[in-house]
Amino acid sequence: MRRMVAEHRLHPADLILPAFVREGISEPVPISAMPGVVQHTRDTLRKAAVEAVEAGVGGIMLFGVPEDAKKDAAGTVGTDPDGILQVAIRDVRAEVGDDLVIMSDLCLDEYTDHGHCGVLDAEGRVDNDATLERYAEMAQVQADAGVHVVGPSGMMDGQVGVIRDALDQTGHEDVSILAYTVKYSSAFFGPFREAVGSSLKGDRKTYQQDPANLRESLRELALDLEEGADMVMVKPALPYLDVLAKIADEVDVPVAAYQISGEYAMVEAAAEKGWIDRDKAILETLTGIKRAGANMILTYWATEAARGL
Repeated sequence: MRRMVAEHRLHPADLILPAFVREGISEPVPISAMPGVVQHTRDTLRKAAVEAVEAGVGGIMLFGVPEDAKKDAAGTVGTDPDGILQVAIRDVRAEVGDDLVIMSDLCLDEYTDHGHCGVLDAEGRVDNDATLERYAEMAQVQADAGVHVVGPSGMMDGQVGVIRDALDQTGHEDVSILAYTVKYSSAFFGPFREAVGSSLKGDRKTYQQDPANLRESLRELALDLEEGADMVMVKPALPYLDVLAKIADEVDVPVAAYQISGEYAMVEAAAEKGWIDRDKAILETLTGIKRAGANMILTYWATEAARGL
């Protein structure tokens, strides 16, 4: 009876698997702060994509991890057609075609030697407008590689509009934009920095949002929709369910939420200690995100959860 009257249901197609692919490795590299998650080789990424399709997962979000020696101040490898992310997009597209929605992280932080999401000015500050030019180039090379959806995560003002124009002007009108509309400067991003081999020193408070603010998120939402966002995202998920619910009430486009590395790590660590029931906790957190209004959930448990569903 509880199942029959349930108000919200998870479905495998609701889930999106974030996946990391690292250049120059022959075996997957475990991420110490995220038990069960790895930096993939090109071959194991292909396998993970096939497993996601077989489990009914809706999409995969790809992050590239280049060799440290290739990082520079402008994140050049991020716009190299033969850069690791573009190669990975082609690999996954060749392996699964249109059976999985292939998404790509559109940001410079993985590729810059300073670890910020944009290029820096002479005083070491992120230069918003110069960064937008780089994002336009990234959108084009990712679309050329065969991605279905780009996910601009850098939180630069005007990024969605610039990316939409760049895609349209290069014949990629069908490539969609999943806007990182609400992205807070969060302590829960910690394990992710290991996952992408981040070079960041300091923080990103000048361009990510203040956890104390909600109305700011609504302003960001209005701007992204005006600029042509096809879908919008709230990140992190669990500490910001109130923000997610507010965003979901405001829009008529699909809403995503990203259950980030720190959220994953908390559950895995507590379960390893025997303090919580791991499987039930995973399902409960995902159901809570769904109940708050997410149509799509990016989660490192995507394939496992989809199999269970």
